[in-house]
Amino acid sequence: MVTEITQKLVHSHGLTDQEYERIKAILGRQPNFTELGVFSVMWSEHCSYKNTRLELKKLPTTGPRVLVKAGEENAGVIDIGDGWAAAFKMESHNHPSAIEPFQGAATGVGGIIRDIFTMGARPVFLLDSLRFGPIEGATSTAKNNRRLFSEVVAGISHYGNCIGIPTIGGEVYFDESFEGNPLVNVFCLGILRHEQITRGAAKGIGNPVFYVGSETGRDGLAGAAFASRDLTEELRQDRPAVQVGDPFKGKLLLEACLEVLASGCVAGIQDMGAAGLTCSICETASRGGTGVEIDLALVPQRESGMTPYEILLSESQERMLIIVERGREATLKEIFDKWDLPYACVGEVTEDGMMRVLSHGCVEVEIPAYKLSNDAPIYEREAVAESPAPEFRIEDIPSADLHESLIRLLGCPTIASKNWVYRQYDHTVRAGTVVPPGSDAGVFYVREADKYLAATTDCNGLYCKLNPREGARVAVAEAARNLVCSGAEPLAVTDNLNFGNPYHPNNFWQLRESVEGLAEACLRFGVPVVSGNVSLYNQNPNGAIDPTPTVGMVGIIGQERWITRQSFRDVSDVIYLIGPVGHELGGSQYLKIIHGRKEFLPPQLSYELELGVQAVLLALIRQGLVKSAHDCSEGGFGVALAECCISGARTIGACVDFGNWSDRLDQILFNESQSRVIISALPEDTTAIEAMCAATEIQCGRVGEVGGSDLIISSKRETLRWDVAELYQAWYAAIERVMSSQ
Repeated sequence: MVTEITQKLVHSHGLTDQEYERIKAILGRQPNFTELGVFSVMWSEHCSYKNTRLELKKLPTTGPRVLVKAGEENAGVIDIGDGWAAAFKMESHNHPSAIEPFQGAATGVGGIIRDIFTMGARPVFLLDSLRFGPIEGATSTAKNNRRLFSEVVAGISHYGNCIGIPTIGGEVYFDESFEGNPLVNVFCLGILRHEQITRGAAKGIGNPVFYVGSETGRDGLAGAAFASRDLTEELRQDRPAVQVGDPFKGKLLLEACLEVLASGCVAGIQDMGAAGLTCSICETASRGGTGVEIDLALVPQRESGMTPYEILLSESQERMLIIVERGREATLKEIFDKWDLPYACVGEVTEDGMMRVLSHGCVEVEIPAYKLSNDAPIYEREAVAESPAPEFRIEDIPSADLHESLIRLLGCPTIASKNWVYRQYDHTVRAGTVVPPGSDAGVFYVREADKYLAATTDCNGLYCKLNPREGARVAVAEAARNLVCSGAEPLAVTDNLNFGNPYHPNNFWQLRESVEGLAEACLRFGVPVVSGNVSLYNQNPNGAIDPTPTVGMVGIIGQERWITRQSFRDVSDVIYLIGPVGHELGGSQYLKIIHGRKEFLPPQLSYELELGVQAVLLALIRQGLVKSAHDCSEGGFGVALAECCISGARTIGACVDFGNWSDRLDQILFNESQSRVIISALPEDTTAIEAMCAATEIQCGRVGEVGGSDLIISSKRETLRWDVAELYQAWYAAIERVMSSQ
């Protein structure tokens, strides 16, 4: 039976009338139903970036360490020295996680892992960056947010723990804008030698094309198109669009693929991720300047009666497409037999540039591969600026009980310890985690390369809502600062751009401003963007999410003795604040949590100051003058100081005196001005520290010392005292208390 291609059918596939005319021009005829589905997924935002490609070109993507640039392959690759390289990338699984949070998050982990080993790299660690609606309270909305949070964390834990890759860090934020539309951004890094870099191109005319891994089912059907639409209630019923993962099969596939790559028999390899078999066929052909012909009757299937449309558009997990050097087929078969994984030779590389799909010998799809992969329409959407946020005036904010305010901030789920999350992750597997989750950055020892790598993810969506360009700049700066606080030199970036519907002019303006802020900051910090992902249509009935251009950044620590942690260690150590005391309360957690105000201009970034602070801090660490370092971010100096006291293996007090500083103490304690780091050091090193800061003209103030069982903060106006044990309980158990109340 031939399906009639109607305007309604075209629109139901997310294609416009103009796009349909473009398809007919490419084909020189009307597409059939299966071809319409193929164009639908390949020209979705998720695969084609048709609404963002012009913006993404603004990002810096080259540098002396870049071996594989953003957009060239499944992940970017950078040189980390001595012939070793790191492949890394961050991707989202937002819509699936809103519908089926456990499987949505689990398959997000599985998909990013496959992107890494497709490059020829062994995945060594993961990070996750998560956003949810508020989880506190007895309302049905809060209960649903707790359910989403719990199941997403369980899904990440399930896949990562089962496949044996540690999750060593990340971040979790809670805000009303993410209700019903959580963000699940997952980062993976792998290690390889330069000569092991593998390309996803179909090369060698006549080379056989193998399908390997799990059989194809109906799960994940048209998932790329599903992720490129607003998450309406109708779409929420589309549960078949959520994939189902199998981490044990994923582990077998990882090992089999790395072994077959090492054998030298592979001419090209591609993950079947977004758009499944369709994407892997057309992208490998397009990259190779060739064509690929396959017969769907040869594809391993776990369900009977599947149509060509379903087989091509399924996003079943744990599958790969491998182009094998002709005559080496036996090598692949032997390896996949050893790992007890299905495989089938489904076609071959052709010279005519066509993606040709047969079904039992009959042509079902015949499309020029390059045009399908690269000729999607590119749009520049209307952008309308939002009204600028007003400047902050301390006079407009009533004073609060500062003793209670610090306790409330530490107990706020966005700031509180995330141990409830990372206790569920096995961060010790592979025995390489040096600095575990809970510090400014995760640090991992890559034994085979004898390298210490640090990684972090950062983005303050509230800043980006109030000023998208500045918020994006701050995200890059804070990521770099977190790495430097760990003793690392920042190297490169991956990003995950999470925004609302791009057809709304305000949303597109947010996206454009954020990308330009990222581009500007990455250039100034010398960290090229080597990979990334765009996730649009993140909406709930109240509007779009807060714009969240998440930054994942990787750094390298040259010597083990430079590894630095955030917690105070010894009584009588002196405490320094490197950078300004600060005064900017706009967009702060203090205003939001204590005063219920999500407004005012966020902190402004000075590149000169930030680069200077990071340079002097890294120099101090390398001179052995720093015992701990922690940046001031959400909650400001007060929260950062408390975390220094309570986030280590044991709690320890501190005494800080701001002397004659004239600002209100709440403004001193809780402002979120940038470029500030709290360090601790031996008393005998104070002269050297102050001399190095003076030589670089970086503000550096000795503000107190470590010791005792209380946290004491003084200014000329007042003195505050907290029992450190009380602060620890407020901070450490906050999320567990909320989650146990459901």
